[in-house]
Amino acid sequence: MEQHARRERQLPSSAHQIETDDRTALVCKPRTKGGNSDLPSAGFNVINSIIGSGIIDYSIILLIKGGNLSGTNSYQELVNKSYGFIGYLILSILQFLYPFIAMISYNIITGDTLTKVFQTIPGVGPDNLLTYRQVIILCITIIFTLPMSLYRDIAKLAKVSFISLILTTVILIIVMIRAATLSPLVPKTENAWIFAKSNAIQAIGVMSFAFVCHHNSFLIYGSLEEPTLSNWSRITHLSVSLALFVSVVFAVCGYVTFTGYTEGDIFENYCRDDDLATFGRFCYGVTIILTFPIECFVTREVIANVFFSGTLTTIFHVAVTVIVVAVATSISLVYDCLGIVLELNGILSATPLVFIIPTACYLKLSEERWNHSDNLISGLILTVGVLLMTVGFVMTILHPQECSHGKEMVYCFPNNASLYNSTLPPF
Repeated sequence: MEQHARRERQLPSSAHQIETDDRTALVCKPRTKGGNSDLPSAGFNVINSIIGSGIIDYSIILLIKGGNLSGTNSYQELVNKSYGFIGYLILSILQFLYPFIAMISYNIITGDTLTKVFQTIPGVGPDNLLTYRQVIILCITIIFTLPMSLYRDIAKLAKVSFISLILTTVILIIVMIRAATLSPLVPKTENAWIFAKSNAIQAIGVMSFAFVCHHNSFLIYGSLEEPTLSNWSRITHLSVSLALFVSVVFAVCGYVTFTGYTEGDIFENYCRDDDLATFGRFCYGVTIILTFPIECFVTREVIANVFFSGTLTTIFHVAVTVIVVAVATSISLVYDCLGIVLELNGILSATPLVFIIPTACYLKLSEERWNHSDNLISGLILTVGVLLMTVGFVMTILHPQECSHGKEMVYCFPNNASLYNSTLPPF
């Protein structure tokens, strides 16, 4: 699950904003001194950007080292200094695809989740428009996500971040409760606890989608009172540990409950007559709606930087926003399998952003001997990234995930309903 603590922060006067999300990217002008963030504050900034988004690995430290070696203060500048315009263009494409595909996945989640919420409303029958995912996606886009995406100032979305954080906490509590109360009633699947099956590499693609938080690293690093690698290393280790805990709780509770029945969207697993899960679906849907516009900001700013020198007139601002939202919405209307969307985004976008590009830049800039530990680890991460991207893409195409969108799971049918209703405590 793609969980969602999307926090916007007031930026230093030296920063030019190009992305905001739990994946926020900013282009910073060169700084001559440290910022005013202490270690805990900077740590919270990192946590905010990766809760629900997973691990920051060793490559993020290499990213900062590469920036120090090249004298650059942003991911884009680092790649441009290392590999020229071609490298910058490739990075821009990846930075566009990552949030754009995320927008598609968010629409899919909204359609899947809220239809089941509306189905519980008295008087809403199977033929009601509110039970059609396409109608829900269109309505949410027109009423909520498109208007919010049209803002020029990301600060106007700042208030929704606190709401998103609260709702994410509520969702986590619900998932934990149902892990304890529902898992005994879900039939166990064969070989559910085999650690790594043949398609495990596809799961790495999904996790990579959640792991990206590299583009805001330079901003947080530069905001430190003492921007040193030792301070940065301490911050990332602490922040990763806390964020990893949240992610693991989500993952473990979800899989322990449903094992082999687990869907790409965990709320597809809960029964429609489960009131607690319905409330969780509602919270989840609202969180996704609040997150979608931030992803649109990212895609629009990438387009602005590449084609419009970083600035869009009002007309182009509206036109680009409408086109991006319309294309993403159109794709989500005709395709409803969340798992493969996350896999492809993780494999094609997140994997190079996390594993390949930072290490490739560091190896290009490093003046250490080839057998230096940083060079060896960089080479290993780079090799693993290339293998994951290649093999993962092939396996995703050859063995796509099956979807059960909109279907009631086997343990939710009437023959299990009496057991379910009599065993679970009311919430």
